[in-house]
Amino acid sequence: MSSPAPAPSTGSGPASRHGLSSADMRAVSRQAARLAVRALYAELALYPKPGLVSLVDNGSHEDMTALTFMRSLFSLRHYFAAICRAGMEDAPFTRLKQLGIAAERRMMAATGGVNTHRGAIFALGMLCAALGRQLARPVTASAASRRTAPAGSASLRAALLAGWGNALAAHTLAAPDGSHGQRAAQLHAASGAREEAALGLPSVFLVGLPALETTLARSGDMHLARVDALFALMAHVSDTNVLHRGGKAGAETVRHEARRFLALGGTAHPDWRAHALGTHRLFVHHKLSPGGAADLLAACCLVHAFSAQAWG
Repeated sequence: MSSPAPAPSTGSGPASRHGLSSADMRAVSRQAARLAVRALYAELALYPKPGLVSLVDNGSHEDMTALTFMRSLFSLRHYFAAICRAGMEDAPFTRLKQLGIAAERRMMAATGGVNTHRGAIFALGMLCAALGRQLARPVTASAASRRTAPAGSASLRAALLAGWGNALAAHTLAAPDGSHGQRAAQLHAASGAREEAALGLPSVFLVGLPALETTLARSGDMHLARVDALFALMAHVSDTNVLHRGGKAGAETVRHEARRFLALGGTAHPDWRAHALGTHRLFVHHKLSPGGAADLLAACCLVHAFSAQAWG
């Protein structure tokens, strides 16, 4: 892991109104961006991963490969730093949205028009902004004595809702953007990325992350933890990517297979890999791809990394 970001400024250089020097703000935002890109790569590299693109195969996709995803995540590295810095400056949601739209354009240019990370741009971007807002709070005497800025999952979610909860709620009522996900959400009365963010990413903080941390505590194996987190998310979320490709029947297939995997014990089952590969083959056969769950898995990986990072 990269070296920790510096502690809040204590007078050794020009400081912002929040107590972080300009150098500290740059260092923190760069580290947040590195962790965000690593989280996206962790999701890409995971296998078995039913129906999804990995380093092993293209899953249910004919229009994208692992190389497409690598080009995409490389194009996003500056975006995550910029939106973290915007969060430090307590920027309004309109500014965060502008940064996200620009990041989508860069992603599309890098992939030749293929949407690889649109949901992740939104979810991971808001998490980076929330981290920036949280770390840029005024430094108290007790915090200065500890030389730390906590970035636990509960406080991160609180920072997200406190900073932009009302704006995110209003964003859910905005006119549809014409994306496949938005059309699927309208057609099937399903929640999408906008609704998820407006509620403070409950699928991340209340479903995926607890599953990841439970398996990690049991096994000490991050790969197993990420597999269980993905299946927990597939069993829970209304995935507009699945609805777009497979309709309600496809969505029920995804939920049923994910719940069956978890009921067998998830990765604690001795034959978990065979079960996961069977699910992968089934999803590929039906051209199902739970991309929304994959985006949320990357968000879980990022929150876990934020919590584990020594920020001061």
